[in-house]
Amino acid sequence: MAAGIQKIRWRAGRLAQLALACALVAGGWGASGAAAAAGLSTAVVPAAGGARSLELMLWSPCAAPPSTLSIGPYQVQARRDCPRPAGPLPLVLISHGQGGTRLGHHDTATALADAGYLVASFNHPGDSYGDDAGASEPAIFASRPADVSRAITYLVEQWPERERVDAGAIGVFGFSRGGYTALALAGGVPDRAASAERHCGSWRALLLTVCRRLGRSDAQLTARPDPRVRAIVAADPLNLFGPASFRGVGIPVQLWASALGGDGVSLADVQAIQRALPAPPAFQVVAGAGHFAFLAPCTDAFREEARRLCEDPPGFDHVRWHATLNAAVVAFFDRNLRRPAPAR
Repeated sequence: MAAGIQKIRWRAGRLAQLALACALVAGGWGASGAAAAAGLSTAVVPAAGGARSLELMLWSPCAAPPSTLSIGPYQVQARRDCPRPAGPLPLVLISHGQGGTRLGHHDTATALADAGYLVASFNHPGDSYGDDAGASEPAIFASRPADVSRAITYLVEQWPERERVDAGAIGVFGFSRGGYTALALAGGVPDRAASAERHCGSWRALLLTVCRRLGRSDAQLTARPDPRVRAIVAADPLNLFGPASFRGVGIPVQLWASALGGDGVSLADVQAIQRALPAPPAFQVVAGAGHFAFLAPCTDAFREEARRLCEDPPGFDHVRWHATLNAAVVAFFDRNLRRPAPAR
C-alpha cells in the first residue's frame, strides 16, 4: 500500500511539473519568477579528515501550496520543513560553479523536488561566494568531487532520515566547475597537460592563477570517481580533460553547452567533451545563450549585486528557457534513475 501511495504521489507531482512547464512556455513566469514549490530543510555533513563541514540545503517533494522565501537576494519557491513523503526518493546533488552558491540553481532544485526527488545543494568550501581561498589551487579539482561524495555518504549512511534516500538512484547536476565535478564523479580523469594547453595559452584571465600552478612539473590534478553516481547532467562544464579521459565513464550523461560560452568555457571545449565520451551523451547547444544562462533567473536585488551574472545576450529569454531546461533535466533523471515499480 505504501509503495502504491508513493507512486500516486510521484505521478501527481510529475503531472503538475509537466503542466507547469507547458504553462511557463506558453505564457512566461509569474512576477516572482517561480517554477515550483518544494520542501526546504537543512543538514550538516560533519568535518572529517581535514575536510570542512558542508551545510546542505535539502529540497524534497511538498504537498503544501507554494510559498516564496526571501533568502538573501533570491526568491525561492519552497516551504521550510515541509513533511517529506514516506519511502525512498531518488537523490540528485547540485554542484555550483566557481564562486557560486548552493542557491544558484534553486529553480532546478525545486523542479526536481516537485517531480519526486530529494535534492541536496551546498557551497563548495574554498570555491564559493565569500569563500574562495582555494579556488586557484589545483587541489580544488580533487576536493570538489570529494565534497559531493561526502554529502552522498552522509545522506545514505548517517542522516537521521536516511531511509528516505534510494541509494541505488543517485545523480549529479553540475554547472561550469560543477560540470567538471560531475564528469569527474562519473569517471572522467582530469589531464593536467591537456588542461594547461587548452586554457593557459589564451586570454582567459579567470584561469591565469590556476594556470601558473598547473604549469609546475610537480602539480597534481586528480579526482576520485564515485560508483554510486548513476547519471549526471553537466552544464557548460569546465574542460580539464584530455582525449582519453573518459574511457571509464559508463553512465548516462546529459551535456549542455551555451552557444556563446564565457568565463573560461567555450562551445568548442564542451564539444571536445562530447566527442571524447565513449557513449554519445544527450547533447544540446543552447542557441543565443551565454555561460550564465544556466543560473537561476535573477531577481532585481540579485541583479544589483551581480550584474555580470544577470546580463543575457540580446534576444535570449532566460526565464522562458529555464522552463525548458528544468523539464529536460527532470526527464533525463526520470529515464535514468527511476526504477520500475515492483509487479503486484
